[in-house]
Amino acid sequence: MDRLLVGLTFACSLLALIFAFVTARRVVSFPEGNDLMKKISSSIRRGAGAYLKRQYKIVSVFFGVMFVILEIMALLGYLTPYVPFAFITGGFFSALSGFVGMKIATLSNARTANACQEGLNRGLRVAFSSGSVMGFTVVGLGLLDISVWLLLLKFVFNLSNEAITSAMLTFGMGASSMALFARVGGGIFTKAADVGADLVGKVEAGIPEDDPRNPAVIADNVGDNVGDVAGMGADLYESYVGSIISASALGVAAFHSLEAMALPMLLAAVGVICSILGTFFVRTTEGASQKQLLSALSRGTNFSAIVIAIVAFPIVYYILGKDNWTVYFAILAGLISGVLIGQATEYFTSDSYKPTKKLAETSETGTATIIISGISVGMLSTLIPIVIVAVCVLVAYFVSGGAQSASMGLYGVALAAVGMLATLGITLATDAYGPVADNAGGIAQMAGLDEKVRERTDALDSLGNTTAATGKGFAIGSAALTALALMASYIDKIKTIDGGAEKISNLNITNPTVLVGLFIGACLPFVFAALTMNSVGRAAQSVVKEVRRQFKEIKGLMEGEADADYESCIDLCTKASLGEMVLPTIVAVIVPVIVGIVLGCTGVVGMLAGATASGFLMAVFMSNSGGAWDNAKKYIEGGAYGGKGSENHKAAVVGDTVGDPFKDTAGPSINILIKLLSMVSIVFAAIVVHFSIL
Repeated sequence: MDRLLVGLTFACSLLALIFAFVTARRVVSFPEGNDLMKKISSSIRRGAGAYLKRQYKIVSVFFGVMFVILEIMALLGYLTPYVPFAFITGGFFSALSGFVGMKIATLSNARTANACQEGLNRGLRVAFSSGSVMGFTVVGLGLLDISVWLLLLKFVFNLSNEAITSAMLTFGMGASSMALFARVGGGIFTKAADVGADLVGKVEAGIPEDDPRNPAVIADNVGDNVGDVAGMGADLYESYVGSIISASALGVAAFHSLEAMALPMLLAAVGVICSILGTFFVRTTEGASQKQLLSALSRGTNFSAIVIAIVAFPIVYYILGKDNWTVYFAILAGLISGVLIGQATEYFTSDSYKPTKKLAETSETGTATIIISGISVGMLSTLIPIVIVAVCVLVAYFVSGGAQSASMGLYGVALAAVGMLATLGITLATDAYGPVADNAGGIAQMAGLDEKVRERTDALDSLGNTTAATGKGFAIGSAALTALALMASYIDKIKTIDGGAEKISNLNITNPTVLVGLFIGACLPFVFAALTMNSVGRAAQSVVKEVRRQFKEIKGLMEGEADADYESCIDLCTKASLGEMVLPTIVAVIVPVIVGIVLGCTGVVGMLAGATASGFLMAVFMSNSGGAWDNAKKYIEGGAYGGKGSENHKAAVVGDTVGDPFKDTAGPSINILIKLLSMVSIVFAAIVVHFSIL
């Protein structure tokens, strides 16, 4: 039975990758359009590829240094010898997920624009198929890496279940580290280009979005791919494997069996099949409204969620037995919570609903009021998700037997996170298609296609803003649940180390080390957000100056008689983002070790609790504020409050430039931060136990 469970997970990982490959072949079979469209798409593809190549060179240095550190710890007996290699594979597959997503996205943008010449449904199908390649590549690679490691460690090296989960948690640390580099670096690139293009192009020069006269327009489109696609792919890969691995680790603690450890993997594997079935339900009609487009995508995601909810019951009953079947309700709680968080996010960010419409209305009194109102919308939007997650935690804990055994209750909380991400294949597809539609709109504008084509790509792009915000909601919600599970794994890990039980015995909030750790942890997301926001600001300044210089010095540029120097802006964004991404990631890796050495194990627990609480709220606030500002701008561009070029539009553009680093750089990076803090703490637990001052 043990081999069968792992074998099924491995088989479903291959199924996901085969589906992604077949879908990719279908996408590239669509015509790319005229020669100018091909040329623009090729420029975007080259720029994105060059950026990732340079990013991976820098990241490889970090991974090389960390491998040496982990290898030394393994030689000294603090870690198993498999840990350093698990760390490397986690980072490699996280990077590969983002790379594959970027490649298919840059191959799909012109094809989506060309398909929109035929109709809205045709454009949706091409863009969504591109997103599906990303979604199923992420889940396929995640399950492949997990199942191969489990096969090797259990059936080749014959390690205990506890040693297996310890090694695989380090695999999650590698994935989280790579995801943070990808999200921060890509987020700085895309938002620096976007802010520079919008402020100088739209506001100062008064030219349309994606106008070929704007020197930052190609850099903006490149940024969509390296930040919103490659960065998002690495991010969601990390979320996916992190939730599975943390649940597996707690399954070992609660049941001491391979079956309980393999259950999260099997649920994710079945989720692959459900997601594939759901993709066939995504289609729309010509002239569809935003609500109708949302319904088209919701049909696919809701179908997948319903099927996994039904199938999960017999799986839990068969694997855990009749005495523990109520664990099923923890999974169901996670599924329902994911759907509810998505709907709450949609309400606060879609221009089909009151909050974003009211936000657009505040543009009538200028830039200041739209910024104030956008911050207010984001802050208010934290209430519903926090209530949903709180209820989910309570339900998952107690239905899983938390009243009798804390380990079983926490296992249920971890399974809720797995339930939330079980259908990630299709959920990520609805998210990843957005940047493709955004690029398609830019190509349609630059290639001078019919205005009707741009209307269709704008409709898809606006929907993409909402689905992207919804996808971030899923990632943030699952991050909170996973971080709680990882915190429990950290406590269990400390107790297995000689002398560790004594150092973790007093976790009372009145313990000064816990309290100080709590304050430090609560502060970390703010510091991290400040670092990333400042990075975007500095990079954007350089782009703004370059765009202004070209407008001033290149004769005939504004008249359309000369070409802009696109490469200069791409190079500026690349250098700035790669230079700025290192410090935030190093902070996330070093702080847990320093806190542990100074405050001890209890201080680390306090830090993890504080970072999880404030990080969850900050991430929701920033992502939803940014999404609302972006869609308020789109709503005005659709003709409301004076439409494009009006003073209201200019105010909305400034609001959007504030929201861009909120929703695409700082916000989504925080959910990686709170999990990476936990994983680093687990890996260096033995060091903290033996060398802490307090």
